[in-house]
Amino acid sequence: MTLDVERAGAPTLEEVARAAGVSRSTVSRVVNGSPNVTADVITAVTTAIDKLGYVPNRAARSLASRRTHAIALVIPENTAKFFADPYFASVIQGVAMHLASTDYTLSLLIASETESEKTRRYLQGGNVDGALILSHHSDDQAYVQLSRRMPVVFGGRPMSDDAYYVDVDNVAAARSATEYLVRRGKTRIATISGPHDMASGLDRLEGWRQALAAAGLPADLHEEGDFTPPSGEAAMRRLLARDEPFDGVFAASAQMASGALIALREAGLRVPEDVGIVSIDNDYFAQNALPPLTTVDQPSVRQGSTMADVLLRLIDGQDVPRTTIIPTSLVERASV
Repeated sequence: MTLDVERAGAPTLEEVARAAGVSRSTVSRVVNGSPNVTADVITAVTTAIDKLGYVPNRAARSLASRRTHAIALVIPENTAKFFADPYFASVIQGVAMHLASTDYTLSLLIASETESEKTRRYLQGGNVDGALILSHHSDDQAYVQLSRRMPVVFGGRPMSDDAYYVDVDNVAAARSATEYLVRRGKTRIATISGPHDMASGLDRLEGWRQALAAAGLPADLHEEGDFTPPSGEAAMRRLLARDEPFDGVFAASAQMASGALIALREAGLRVPEDVGIVSIDNDYFAQNALPPLTTVDQPSVRQGSTMADVLLRLIDGQDVPRTTIIPTSLVERASV
């Protein structure tokens, strides 16, 4: 027996079934996340759902009247990266602090690339009233599409502008960090950027370029990382292998800066005497580096709290700005 009751004027379960070439009960099993469905049938049904704009009625009923009073925080990363990155813990803390004074509970979903479709089915199945998406990559459009069907707020600017998000001004943060190096007399400043499939990676690269252009300095020493310490170390080794001297480095995350410090030490270069280095993130990687890092503090606990606030207001049908920007500040330490 099915519990779905169709809404007048909305795409129906039968229409999805006809478009997918399957039975109504098969569509119901797919939207409710049943494991007893083959991959090709799931693909056919989800394609039909996307084409028709169908929203499972259990979710629609919850949003209209009988809410679940649950929200999901989705992190599309592997578990190793999740547990190694203090940024995620800080954002989760902020979300939990905000929800503590409400009737809402939080479900944490770590969704690897192989599980994104299962996660999306869960979110659309009426299990939660809305979702927070953290660490979004441009090659995963499922969550941007999901935001057109249910309340969704992104932590960090998604590559698509058609979404609600809470972020810092990454261009301005990177620009201010690089300008600090310029003020300290650095004239050949390299960068280790974040991944280019994330808006934060591209925005921080742009801020570095803007600061160097304003100072009349070249912006040609650039290597890409993925915000992790090993990627920062590897990127620094590539910079050193170019045999083009530099006296300053802007690393787009403190984790990458901590890895870069290892490569600099092994090359016999002193920080800050030979090379000054600045980063973004005032986490324990910045605070416990040798030497401690000058960095841009992005208040990730506040970001999490703000994300939860925006999402709950969206669920309540309030008018919410699509973009909410959290201010940053430069923390001076001994690395420059």
